Amino acid sequence: MIEKERIIPRIILILQALLRRLPLNHPKLHMITEELGKRMAGFKGETALDYSLSFLDPKKYFILHDLRIPHKESFFQMDTLLFTSKFILIIEVKYLAGTAYFDPVFNQLIQIKDGNEQALPDPTLQIKRQESQLISWLSKHGFPNLPIYSCVVMSNDRTIIKTSPANKSLNKIVIHRHSLLNKVKYIEDSMRKETATPKDVKKIIRTLKRKHEESKPSILERFNIEDKDLLKGVICVACNHRPLVRKHGTWFCLKCDSRNNDAHIQALKDYELLIAPTINNSELREYLVVDSPYVAKRLLQSLNLPTTGTKKGTQYILSSDESPARKHKQKNPPTI
Repeated sequence: MIEKERIIPRIILILQALLRRLPLNHPKLHMITEELGKRMAGFKGETALDYSLSFLDPKKYFILHDLRIPHKESFFQMDTLLFTSKFILIIEVKYLAGTAYFDPVFNQLIQIKDGNEQALPDPTLQIKRQESQLISWLSKHGFPNLPIYSCVVMSNDRTIIKTSPANKSLNKIVIHRHSLLNKVKYIEDSMRKETATPKDVKKIIRTLKRKHEESKPSILERFNIEDKDLLKGVICVACNHRPLVRKHGTWFCLKCDSRNNDAHIQALKDYELLIAPTINNSELREYLVVDSPYVAKRLLQSLNLPTTGTKKGTQYILSSDESPARKHKQKNPPTI
């Protein structure tokens, strides 16, 4: 059973929003596009794993995706966590093209693609660190000492995995996704008895879900971009022209003559992702390029957003954290 769904990572939504809101000649555009490409490849790799996981008995196995747990004044993250009453399996997913060479001497992963080499952090070290952190976290919260295993799954079936002849144990840690079910069965068969009750397992899962905190990076600060660099106004979904004009309760595009009643919703999602989690009437007018405070008030009230403050001090709380639109199962995930 999937206890925590996989959703589109917030960092992807932020990068997509940033690309929508930057001029086409902005000097950081290429860098941001490259970063988004890497993030999308990583997410593609994680979703590719879901097919293999779907064959597991949902009454016996419990799955949590994309966990970020606070621990010792920091956080530790896990792509996928597989629970049973016998053991826990931490799954780190990598989606790489070409050849993945695991260098045991310098503890690095070298990706070789089209004759080029790129050094990456060694994920085998990462999962061992995650094991240690999870063991410590379970102990701190008084949970049973469940055996914890981990593996790195290469989700691109065409990835060639290599290492030095002396690194003979790598195939027990790094596997292709089509070997994952065999890995789970091997661990299952090696465990003679249950080490936790179903009640214990459910309690651990509930606590992990409650403690999870999604990362909310300040992307403008990271790329040294100021608010004033961002393009204002509602963007036309048909031709990308901006700003749209508000006429008779709808948004009108002066370039392609298309009309859209709800085009401001995407603009406000961009605002929440890039600028701030709250917005007031005057900020909305400046951002959406709307003159009338009454029009701005109607737009905000129509969204039924929670508020703080009163009268001119009213702040409307924007949030996209739990939006069902972020679930990856959609045919065409929205660019929000």
